[in-house]
Amino acid sequence: MALLKITSPHMSSAGKTGDVMLTVVLATLPGLALLTWFFGWGNLINIAWASLVAVSCEALVISIRQRSVMFYLTDYSALLTGVLIGLSLPSLAPWWLTLIATSFAIIFAKHLYGGMGQNPFNPAMVGYALVLIAFPVEMTSWLAPKSLPGNDQIPSFLQTLTAIFPFVGGEAVDAFTMATPLDTFKHKGEQLAAQLWASEPVLSPSSWLAWQSISAGYLLGGAYLLYKKVFTWHTPVALLVAMTIISGIFWLIDPDSYGSPLLHLLGGATMLGAFFIATDPVSSATSVKGRLYYGAAIGILVYIIRTWGNYPDAIAFAVLLMNFAAPFIDYYTQPRTYGHQISHQKTRSGQ
Repeated sequence: MALLKITSPHMSSAGKTGDVMLTVVLATLPGLALLTWFFGWGNLINIAWASLVAVSCEALVISIRQRSVMFYLTDYSALLTGVLIGLSLPSLAPWWLTLIATSFAIIFAKHLYGGMGQNPFNPAMVGYALVLIAFPVEMTSWLAPKSLPGNDQIPSFLQTLTAIFPFVGGEAVDAFTMATPLDTFKHKGEQLAAQLWASEPVLSPSSWLAWQSISAGYLLGGAYLLYKKVFTWHTPVALLVAMTIISGIFWLIDPDSYGSPLLHLLGGATMLGAFFIATDPVSSATSVKGRLYYGAAIGILVYIIRTWGNYPDAIAFAVLLMNFAAPFIDYYTQPRTYGHQISHQKTRSGQ
């Protein structure tokens, strides 16, 4: 049988960066829809504001660098950064907080290193970590979900807009704010886990439903990205499996003191981090084996920081630490090239 003589590269489509970025933005919609349903309009407004700031900063820096503004804007990487920051911030985060996080992410975390493809750290997580450290009060004040019994004070769109942009004018917001499930569990003191689940409103079945549903939305979006082959399964699966194992071990040893695997998987930004942040192709590990190590290390670091560190949800810090280690991981996990018995890295080291 004759074979077709076709030389490389073998590409079935244009594979534009902008198409990939828009696909990731599209995949966030299930999580965003549930976030809006349970917590009101805040994150939707934050996303719109953060995206505007991100695109504006991108255009400004590209202009200063004397490059084609439209060419770089249409890769939509700045838009995706704005969307991820808007999803990560509390729903009533003030406008200046979003401005600081987004502008720092684009100007310093991205373009200071040369722009798209050159940044060693995830820009969205750099901006998020900055405001989390600098403004802890604003970053830990969340609205109570509408599923919480007796909570009939979810702000309207205009009230939310006024809370985020006070200079707009309008009716003041009088809403019930509370900590997240992870934050509540972290600061339980001497109280036993079972007592905490029975007494804290944020851990009640109705409130817990909100956090579970939002995590399920991000999981659905992540499954869509896997189906579209935007990334491989290695990093997110390794992250979730590692977190499940380490949290399960400590929970089985002492269930009165440590949170269950379900709390860590569904009670915070784990699903958002696993599928939309840790999988960043620029700042993560690139080899197949390296992605497994990279994802597993993030899962372990998240649990360590949540349990014994100062921050209840540690996705940003864990991802940034592993961004720093990604080149090291890639160096020692290079695959064996075709025709060689050992890896290229071992050949260079003389082994």
